[in-house]
Amino acid sequence: MSQILSFPDPSGRGGLALPPDPSRPTLSEAWSDSAGPAASAFVLSALARPGPVLWVQDRVSGLEAGRPYAVGLRREVLLVRAGRTADALMALEMGLGCPALAAVVGEVWGEAPRLDFTATQRLALRAERAGVPCWLIRRAAAPGLSAARERWRVDPLPSAPDPWDARAPGAPRWRAELFRSRTARPGAWQADLSGPADDRAADRLRLAPLAGDGSLVGGGAARPGRAAR
Repeated sequence: MSQILSFPDPSGRGGLALPPDPSRPTLSEAWSDSAGPAASAFVLSALARPGPVLWVQDRVSGLEAGRPYAVGLRREVLLVRAGRTADALMALEMGLGCPALAAVVGEVWGEAPRLDFTATQRLALRAERAGVPCWLIRRAAAPGLSAARERWRVDPLPSAPDPWDARAPGAPRWRAELFRSRTARPGAWQADLSGPADDRAADRLRLAPLAGDGSLVGGGAARPGRAAR
C-alpha cells in the first residue's frame, strides 16, 4: 500500500493537513488543461496495487493525448478504444465488475453530457463495492457536477535533478491540487515518486505541500504519519 504522509498545514493555520490516499478503491478524477502526459502519469503513479489495469480511452483522447505506452510500466495495461462516451462508460462499468484488476482508468475528452452525476455515481458505487480504484482523466472541459470522491487538478512541474547528471532531467514532478474531497481537506502539493531512481518497482506517489506562492512549505520535508481515525 502507499504510505500515507502527514505534513504541516499548507494554509498556515496550524495543525496537520492529511493528504488523501489516491490509491484507495473509489472514484477519483484528474483534470488537466494540457494534452500532455501529466494527468496520466500522476494516475499511474497513484496505483499502488499490483496487477493489470484496464485503460479505456474515447476516440479524441487517443488522438490528442496518445495511448499509454506499456513498456517500462512494469504492469499489464489492457487498452480499450471507445468510439463514444456511452461505450467508454459501459467498458468502465464492466471492468469494475472484475476484482482481478488493479484499477480501472477512463479518459474522456471535452464536455461529455453522458458523463453526468448519475454516471459518475454508478462508477463510484461500483468501484467501492468491488474494491477496485477507478480514475477518470478529463481534459478540455470544465469540472461540472460529479459524484467523484476526490477531484484533482494536475499540472506538470520541472523534473527533479538527475542524481548522475545535473544537466539531465530526473524523476517527473507534478503540481497536484485537490480541489474537492469528501474525506480530506483540499490543498495543493508537489507530487513526485519516492522510489530510488534505479528501482522503479519501488515507486510510490509522494505528496509534499505547496505554499500559496507555489513554493514548498518547510523546504518540502515530508514526515511519515498515520491516517486519522
